[in-house]
Amino acid sequence: MGLLTDELRVRIGERRVYTAPEEFGAAAGRYFGLAIGDTNPLYSDLEYARAQGLAGVTAPPTLICETNQYANIAPDPEGYAGHTWGLELPGTRTVRGGNSYEFFRRIRPEDVITATWEIADMTEKRTGSGTEMLIVASRASYTNQHGELLATNEETIIFVALGGNS
Repeated sequence: MGLLTDELRVRIGERRVYTAPEEFGAAAGRYFGLAIGDTNPLYSDLEYARAQGLAGVTAPPTLICETNQYANIAPDPEGYAGHTWGLELPGTRTVRGGNSYEFFRRIRPEDVITATWEIADMTEKRTGSGTEMLIVASRASYTNQHGELLATNEETIIFVALGGNS
């Protein structure tokens, strides 16, 4: 197999850290809830949120994992303004392998979020038909300005060789 080169192997353990330039804000949770069709009053009604034991309004849990919406990342050549590893594997197509989230505390409007991403592992495998794949596992932790862990995200990206068997 040959997708996992020495050049890629040395990137295992590489980290990227993104800290928001401002507080999260109440509007972010409200707008994200509307955008995804989640009208939970925890995202828009201060009195309701307080009646549920919260200090104030919050946001849908997965919003914190959308690093691009607060990390102030410049768009790449294709216009994507989010976290990527910039892994270039000519002759492959990229497939999202999925995400696994764990949430520890709800986001508060005054939170300043820091996302710390790390390439955890890279593994070469073959599909059932013999096509080469490179599986890249990364993980992110999301903390606030006090270092409190808010959430984690484990992500898998799969690079599949084009043209069948290699």
